[in-house]
Amino acid sequence: MAKAVRDVTVNEVRLVGTLSAGPQVRELPSGDALCVCRLVVPRTDVRVLPSGRRGPSVDVVDLAAWAPRPRRSMAGWQAGDEVEVAGALRRRFYRSGGRTASRVEVEIRSGRVVRRAGSG
Repeated sequence: MAKAVRDVTVNEVRLVGTLSAGPQVRELPSGDALCVCRLVVPRTDVRVLPSGRRGPSVDVVDLAAWAPRPRRSMAGWQAGDEVEVAGALRRRFYRSGGRTASRVEVEIRSGRVVRRAGSG
């Protein structure tokens, strides 16, 4: 009997970068709490565009923490901290100005400060 082929899908993200601003906690209309911030991640492979100009040298990634444990971790972070996060890529839909909009973000399941802002 032949073995069944198992499809494997993976949605795992690991990022290390610098916070552009301190995290903000938002309370949603549902009553759920959400902690959000932005992470600036330097690119290691900056490309030269056809115009001769250099492409972007960083990526700016939105982070979101829904669960209590990662929200508590994020609460101690501040602008300029270098942090490492692990989580999953998510596309979230919401209503804005009467229209449906969406954003892609990393929903973090864990995170830690690698180096505090200003500590060299």
